[in-house]
This record gives sequence, structure tokens and C-alpha cells, in this order.
Amino acid sequence: MGHAARWEYFRVVYGRYRKVVSKAKGGMLNEFCLNTGYHRKYAIRLLNGPPPEKREEARPRGRKPHYSPAVVTLLAAIWEAAGYPWSVRLKAILPNWMPWIRRRYKPSAETERQLLGISARQIDRRLQGKKNQCKRHLYGQTKPGTLLKHHIPVKTDSWNVTTAGFAEIDLVSHSGNSGEGEFAYTLNLTDIQSGWTESRALLGKGQEGVREALEEIQSGLPFDLLGLDSDNGSEFISWHLERWCKQRQIQLTRGRPYKKDDNAHIEQKNWTHVRKLLGWERYDSRSAVEAMNDLNRQELRLWLNLYLPSVKLVKKVRVGSKVRRVYDAPQTPLERVMASASAHSDQIAALKKLRASLDPFQLGKVIERKIEGIYAMANQRHSPEAIQKNRKLSGPKTKRSPRPSCGKDAREASLEIAPRFPLSHSHDDGLPVTFVMSRRHHPK
Repeated sequence: MGHAARWEYFRVVYGRYRKVVSKAKGGMLNEFCLNTGYHRKYAIRLLNGPPPEKREEARPRGRKPHYSPAVVTLLAAIWEAAGYPWSVRLKAILPNWMPWIRRRYKPSAETERQLLGISARQIDRRLQGKKNQCKRHLYGQTKPGTLLKHHIPVKTDSWNVTTAGFAEIDLVSHSGNSGEGEFAYTLNLTDIQSGWTESRALLGKGQEGVREALEEIQSGLPFDLLGLDSDNGSEFISWHLERWCKQRQIQLTRGRPYKKDDNAHIEQKNWTHVRKLLGWERYDSRSAVEAMNDLNRQELRLWLNLYLPSVKLVKKVRVGSKVRRVYDAPQTPLERVMASASAHSDQIAALKKLRASLDPFQLGKVIERKIEGIYAMANQRHSPEAIQKNRKLSGPKTKRSPRPSCGKDAREASLEIAPRFPLSHSHDDGLPVTFVMSRRHHPK
């Protein structure tokens, strides 16, 4: 018997209990305790207490929602079109993208007013049901270079630069679940002061190919390249790169071995600008590299650098046992470059004109279509999804008898990766979710 049923039963018994004589009350009390499960003393207090009133329907707690469903739906659509940015960045995107939002979604005046007035905290609350759906698993193919390690200094000063031009670089491998043979890499470069990021795809990580990709990236930057900081990989610790930097008077430094925090800026961009878009599939064909470069040279660099704002950490304040981080106002990389002294005025003017003529929503759709084409070129035989399917088809492994061994309880080592640690960016059902900015629809 549920709580509501017990209460209704109590209301019926209460009237009868008050009308009968004392000798009959004992039997009614026994029956009441048997049906409700109440202790006898508690039942006596109830039946001898005040008369039960009919309970009112419970009113919904809390305040009524201030933002209409149309506002939340439109906010979710913009959040998805912008590549799922953080709430503070999304709030900065709304006024910047409003001309294209009016043209594409035609919101009412009230909807537009609520959209521009919503706070970052409310954005987090309204989009809570659509977040926290992705997990990350990173692995790399970096091998240390030793030839020039002592000639390239470790950067010991901080990256508190006030002008654009000092950048971090790194390679992101697209090897899938196999590191054998030749496969694609993405060379990633991000400017510390502005956040301007450029990417180029390579087939293999030859030192000459890395130098040529850097030369191409430098020619397209809207500012002077003043410094490069890399990890200790052999693709960067090379005579080719050192000679190229000396000829152009570019400061070349490296981080400490096995200290990824020394290159924290580029490690963040490796996720947001590469892994989040292309996932962990294996790309090992020339056509896939050309398609990736076609995207990196055109739509992707414009979409990320002209339209998506980012925040920079200003300071950390310790409050008791917690650390409070203070950020500056969100700005796009282009806006930060415009305020820098090393910016090229002719390129800045061309980029501003280009930003006014393009539609970020249409740009996002073109990016999505091109990423779908790149994903179709992946080597599915070595993809994380194929490994998961093969593991499921193979079934549980049969336990083999241990081989003869000497010493204390020597055991046979297994090279199989446990299924609960998937190498792909996947849900529990093994379906990858990192492709096309996590927008790929999967069968249920």
C-alpha cells in the first residue's frame, strides 16, 4: 500500500474509529495496524489526533522558467552550429553572430531580447541536458630527438607575452589503432597572445616536410612569427628547422621532456582543433591528406580565427582552499591580432572584409560536409571502431594453461587491451562520437 493509499484509508477509518465504543476500538486498531504497517502507538496517536484534512496537490517548487522554450531551442541550435563552445564564449558569440541569426532563424523581438540578456550561468543550466556526452582518450606517436637537444634551449621564462608572434607547435597523429607504416599527421601551430591557430596535414613526419608546412603557415599569418616552442620530438629537434629559424630570426625553444604542461596552449588546440573534428581514425592516403589540407587552408581557419571568441586567463586568486580563476573578456583571435603591434595592416583589412561577407552558419555546414568526406577516406581496417567490432565478434578468450616457468609464480603476460578502456572516443556501445564536431548521428 502506497503513501497516498494509506492516507485515504486513514481518513476513512478515522471517522469510524471516533464513533464506536471503546471495546470495539481494539479490533479496529489491530486491523488498521495490519493494513498500514504502522506501529500500534503511532496508530493510536493518529486516530486520537486532529482530523485529517484532504491534502492539496503539491505545487511545483522553484521559480517559473524565465526563458521560453523557443529561446532555449534557438540557443541550442547556435551552440551546436558554433562547435559547442563554453558558456562564456557562447555569450560573446550571440551579439557578434546576431546579423546572421536574424537572417537564418528570424527570431521575434522578445526572443532576441532574452537571447542577448541571458547570462553564462543560465546558458549552462539551460543546456545541461545536452552536455557531458563525450569522453576523451589521448595517445601519441612522439619519439624523442637527441641530435640537437642540447643546441635548442629549454624555455624557462613564462609565456606572458603582450604581442602576437610567439607560438607553440606540435604534431597530432592519425594512426588509428596501429602505429605501423606511413600515416597522416596534423601540424598544429597556435599563437600564445592571440590564440590564432593554423593546421596543416602531412603524410609522415619527415623533417623536411615539417619545415615546408611551417613555411606555408608562416606566409599566411597576419603577423610576424617571432618564436616557436615545441616538444622534444625528432620532427622538431632537427637541423632543417634550426637552420630555417636562424635564417628568419625566429627564436626556437623546446619544453622539458615528458612535461606536457610546458606546451599547454598547443595541447588544448590539439583537442579542440583536431581531435574533436577528425577523431582517432587512421588516415594513410595522399587523397585524405589533400582533403584535410583543403579544409585547413580555407573554411576551418576562417571559422575558428574570425568567428569563435576565446578567453585568456588573467590571474589566479586563492580563496581559502580553492583557487578562483579570473579571465578577460572573450575575443576572437582576429580581434586580439588587431590590437597587436606586430599585425600586418593589409592582411587585417582583407580578413575584416572577408568576415563581413561570410556567413558562419553556412561556413559550419561546409566544414561538416568536408569532414564527412574526410571520414569516408579513413582506413577502416585499423580504425578504433573496427577493433571494437572484432573484439565483440571474437567472444570471450579461452583460458590457456600456464607455461612452465621458474621463479615465484611467473605468469603469462597478455598483450590484449581490456575492453573497458576503449581507444576510440566512444560510448559504451562502441560507437565513436568525435567525428564532425560530435554531431554524427548513430543508430540506436
